[in-house]
Amino acid sequence: MKPISTKTNVMRLLEQAGIPYETVTYEYDEDNLSGLLAAEKCGLDPDTMFKTLVTRGEKRGIVVFCIPVNEELDLKKCAAAAGDKRIEMTHVKELLGLTGYIRGGCSPIGMKKKYPIYIEETAILFDHIAVSAGARGVQVRLNPEDLIRYTEAETCDVVK
Repeated sequence: MKPISTKTNVMRLLEQAGIPYETVTYEYDEDNLSGLLAAEKCGLDPDTMFKTLVTRGEKRGIVVFCIPVNEELDLKKCAAAAGDKRIEMTHVKELLGLTGYIRGGCSPIGMKKKYPIYIEETAILFDHIAVSAGARGVQVRLNPEDLIRYTEAETCDVVK
C-alpha cells in the first residue's frame, strides 16, 4: 500500500464530522475495476468492502445503494426498499454529472446532491467496512454505524 499524498473530499468531510477512518490504497487496473480484485489488493475481506451503485427509480429518481463487492444488486429488492415500482442502473456516462465521481471512485459520502442511500444490512455485522474515498485506488475504512448516520442511510437486504 502506498501512502496517499492528497486528501480527497470524502476524507475532508469525514474529518469535519469528527468521524474516525483509515485509508487503504491499492494499485488499480484501468482495464479491470473489479471490486473483488480491489479487495484482494487491499487485503480486505470482500464482505467488508462496499461498492456504491447509482440507480434511477420511476418515482423516486436517483437512489444510491452500497453493497459488498462480492455481491450483486437485486433490482426488485431495491425497488421495494426505495418504495418504487421499478429501479434500473444509471448509465456509467451519467455517473460524474450525477454524483461528482467516476466509475471505480464513487463514494456514498460527498455526492453532488443528497440522494436516498441504502446500505446492505450485512454492513452492521462488522466493526469496519471500506467504501471508496472518492478516487480510484483509495478506500476509507470506517465504522458502518458512523457511515449510516453520516449519510442518513437505511439498511436493508438488497442483494441477490
